[in-house]
Amino acid sequence: CEGRAEANVKRAKVLAVVAHPDDIELSMAGTLFLLKERGCALHYLAVANGSCGTETLSYEEIVRIRREEARAASAYLGAEFHEALVNDLEIFHTDPLVRRMAAIVRLVAPDIVLTHPLEDYMEDHMNAARLACSAAFIRSSGTYRTDPPRPPVRNEVAIYHVLPHGLRDRTRNPVLPELFVDIGSVIGRKREMVSFHRSQEAWLSTTQGAGALALSAEIEGREIGRMSGRFELAEGWTRHLHIGYSQAEIDPLGELLGGLVLRR
Repeated sequence: CEGRAEANVKRAKVLAVVAHPDDIELSMAGTLFLLKERGCALHYLAVANGSCGTETLSYEEIVRIRREEARAASAYLGAEFHEALVNDLEIFHTDPLVRRMAAIVRLVAPDIVLTHPLEDYMEDHMNAARLACSAAFIRSSGTYRTDPPRPPVRNEVAIYHVLPHGLRDRTRNPVLPELFVDIGSVIGRKREMVSFHRSQEAWLSTTQGAGALALSAEIEGREIGRMSGRFELAEGWTRHLHIGYSQAEIDPLGELLGGLVLRR
């Protein structure tokens, strides 16, 4: 990876933690493709398995289909795939789940964690973000036992929260990011990655009146670009407070992507 001091940027590791299969694709795939271009090692984790994403299929069928779609999308991105931990709507900030998430964080030892905002329209998103933050915080404790057991890691990590779905909090207030990332050069790849989640097109149309996933993601990207005042298409990010994660404020995402980032 380029842009940071030479000792710190070689093969930076990025862990994307979201609630459901297709959340990475819809909200942050553009940023991940740009990081991949800079040589970063990417890791893909949807905490839930997509089990509620159907009106017609059995539990076993939809879980299998959504896993296959997520694995294909992860492979297209060039990321290492991590298996889901729970069913949809079973993501809670509990001791057993924090220990399982912390085991993944220790395995990956990420320099950057990308996740949902802590304020979003649904509990699964917010709880996935809380799990990611807690797991990253406890990564270095020698007396904390993960599941499965893994030794602590003591690297610095920066956590970034993507904009909420709909670009508003739960009480409809607009949310502005700290960083805008120009994704214009990778929008075609983002569209292609979203398209792997074919099972969700019909289900979202039936249950939520949603249109094509790739189109809705692009519409939101154009709105974020408009908010930036500079980019045509963008994704938006805000840093988590650094205390417990790094000795001082760091911004590896901004440094790695350089001129593709606009700070508000």
